Amino acid sequence: MSIDAIQRASKKIRPIVKETPILTSKQLSEKCNNDIFVKAEHLQTTGSFKIRGAMNKVSDVAAKGETAIIAASSGNHGQAVAFAAKTFGLQATIVVPEDAAIPKINAIQAYGANIIKHGYTSEERINYAKTLEGTFIPPYDDPLIMEGQGTAGLEILDQVKDIDIVLVPVGGGGLLSGVLLAIKQTNPAIKVIACEPAIADDTYQSYKQEKRVHIGQTETIADGLRTSIPGEMTFPIVQQYVDDVVLVTEEEIKAAMMFMYERMKQVVEPSGAVTIAACLGKKLQVTGKRIVPIVSGGNVDLFSLHHYLP
Repeated sequence: MSIDAIQRASKKIRPIVKETPILTSKQLSEKCNNDIFVKAEHLQTTGSFKIRGAMNKVSDVAAKGETAIIAASSGNHGQAVAFAAKTFGLQATIVVPEDAAIPKINAIQAYGANIIKHGYTSEERINYAKTLEGTFIPPYDDPLIMEGQGTAGLEILDQVKDIDIVLVPVGGGGLLSGVLLAIKQTNPAIKVIACEPAIADDTYQSYKQEKRVHIGQTETIADGLRTSIPGEMTFPIVQQYVDDVVLVTEEEIKAAMMFMYERMKQVVEPSGAVTIAACLGKKLQVTGKRIVPIVSGGNVDLFSLHHYLP
C-alpha cells in the first residue's frame, strides 16, 4: 500500500464518489479555540465515506467476473457495498447486527441487496458472512478498501492549506489507515489523531499496549465504531503513523451532534460526530491550530433522534 495506490484509487472511483466539501463555522472555531475545517463525508454518496472503499473493491471483483458479493456491516459499509453492487450489476447480501438502525437497513434494501440479521458485534457478523456463498467484501481489512478510504485524505490535502491536525473516527481502522497513508506519505509534519468512543476503546487500548486488544461487545451510540478489536491489516499502519488516540464520552458525542444540527444545520450520525466531540471537548489540548475533523457519516434514524440528545 502506498500513496500511489491511493491516487490510482481516486481516479478509478471518481465517476461515482463525490469530492465532499469542507464546511466552516465561526462559532465552532471559537468554541474549540482553533480554526476548524469540517470534511463533510456525511454528504457523500450513500451518506458516508464507506462508498470510497466499496467502489474501489467491488469494481475489482466485478472485473474478475464475480456475480455475488457478501458484506457484514452495522449499516454504512452495507449501504456502500449494496450501491456498488447495483452499479456493477452484482447481487449483494449484507449481514447486519440485530439492532441495526432502521434507516440503514431501508437504504441497503433500496439498493436491491438482501439483508440477514446476525449477532451484535462486528466479529460475529463478519465470521458469519464469510460462511455465505459469494465474494466477501471486508469492511476494513483489505488493501483496496483501505486505499479507497484514503482518497478522503488526498482531498483534504487539496482543499485545506497549512493543516496542523487531521482528526479521524476509528472503528476497524479502514478510514484511519487509508488517511494516515495519504497524509503521512505526503506531509509527515501533519498530525493525524484518531477519535474513539470511551466505551468502545479497542484502538486506544491497542495503541497504548502496542498490540491488538480485544474488548468484547460494546454499547456505544456510535454504532459504526462498535468494533471489538482493531483490524489485522489496519492496526500496523495505525501503529506506525498515528500521532495519538483520544477518547470521547457518550454525552460529548450527543452534544457534538446537537451542535452540528442546531448551529451548522448538518445531520451527523454519532460515529461521525466523534471528531467534533473531540474538538468541542478540548481533547487535543491545543489552541490556534488549523484542524480538519472528518465527519464520516450522516445516516441517522430521525425517528429515534431523541435517544441521541443530551
